[in-house]
Amino acid sequence: MTKTTPPSIIALDGPAASGKSTLGRTLADSLGYLFFDTGIMYRAVTWIALQHDMNLNDEAVITELAQKAQIDIRPPSKSDGRACDVVIGEKDVTWDMRGEDVDANVSVVSAYAGVRQALSEQQRRIGLRGKVVMVGRDIGTVVLPEADLKIYLDASAEERAKRRFDEIIARGEKADYDEILRKVVARDHIDSTRAVAPLRPADDAVIIDSDKMTAEQVVAQVMELCK
Repeated sequence: MTKTTPPSIIALDGPAASGKSTLGRTLADSLGYLFFDTGIMYRAVTWIALQHDMNLNDEAVITELAQKAQIDIRPPSKSDGRACDVVIGEKDVTWDMRGEDVDANVSVVSAYAGVRQALSEQQRRIGLRGKVVMVGRDIGTVVLPEADLKIYLDASAEERAKRRFDEIIARGEKADYDEILRKVVARDHIDSTRAVAPLRPADDAVIIDSDKMTAEQVVAQVMELCK
């Protein structure tokens, strides 16, 4: 029997709250690959801008920052809950960029077309090293169209809102399902209609609708695809 080799580059796309990060991290752990949620790069640029008191509303300035910033994503060097190391220059900023100030401003930075283009090039550089599960919204279509395996993980807006609602309630916090659903639908509209790299499945992606599937069932299906 011929032994098969798992795909070296796995692109995992889909709308907000579809379960991409959970699937991606589980898959990466199982294969011994780097888990790379590309959203952290936008957090990194936002963190740098805040550290240097830059005007986040100046698209030209923030775009230039994204073009010049040397950001690297590496396998986790510590067992402190991190999925990977985020390194700027040679400084480990993995937890530094998780503050509320970054949370409040990252959506502004990630909306800039120039920033998206600059970071897509950095994401591609890292992805082409191989042995990576890269998660985002335009990995299979823009960042790594030559990925060995492309997955588009989908779920209805109602199901995704329910999952997020359940997560918040499970933490003992209050949540409004209708408000969460409204935000999910609004985010979908922004992601799918933006001029640069809109959210859509790659033509050769395997589309998985997880509405009636558990997380374990989704992982099992994708692991079969990897074989």
